[in-house]
Amino acid sequence: MSEIENDSFIEIDKMSIDQAAGAFVMIAGAIGSLLLVIWQSKCHCKMNLCYIFQCERRPPNEEEMKGLKEQSKKLKDIKKKKEDKKEDEILDEVEKGTPRLIPEIKIKEPEPQHDSNS
Repeated sequence: MSEIENDSFIEIDKMSIDQAAGAFVMIAGAIGSLLLVIWQSKCHCKMNLCYIFQCERRPPNEEEMKGLKEQSKKLKDIKKKKEDKKEDEILDEVEKGTPRLIPEIKIKEPEPQHDSNS
């Protein structure tokens, strides 16, 4: 019967410090991503972390949603205007001629030499 009891336990090898750190980071990341999903949900939630601090999140009300939609529209309009302006500048360059990737070098022609005898 002692053989059965010994088989039910799992033996874990000793870990190095980098393996322990990696395990801690993976666990912390999993917990953090779970909290992020909960926090970004549009439901009312209240978090209590070991009685150290408490957070409460409420979804935005209708007035706040209207304000957010207006802000979103304004930002989209500003972005579109910038893109249109950039496209117009590119089209202007193309109409003037192909934009040069290499700077234009002007070669000076040598001045004609005058005879000093005359």
